[in-house]
Amino acid sequence: MEASVAIQTLPEAKNDEELIRIVDEVIAYIKSTGLNYYVGPFETAIEGDYDELMDIVKECQHIAISAGAPSVAAYIKVTYKPEGEVLTIEKKVTKHHK
Repeated sequence: MEASVAIQTLPEAKNDEELIRIVDEVIAYIKSTGLNYYVGPFETAIEGDYDELMDIVKECQHIAISAGAPSVAAYIKVTYKPEGEVLTIEKKVTKHHK
């Protein structure tokens, strides 16, 4: 695994319930990719191939718009190590969730 991405998708929504519904659709898409991921209260982390992750980040925006958001903002964090392994989600958080 050469990359990890954290994405916070922030769709425009008329209320909190609508916002949660749209974000849940984005998370469902991330789950459908089959990659290792971790949903947190503010962002979702995903691990995998750099190019595949960049495509997923792009598609998350499309999913939010298709789900009814008139606009969407996203905050993205990327760790990329083409000649090795990046720290895994498991190594970063497991000790905090026992």
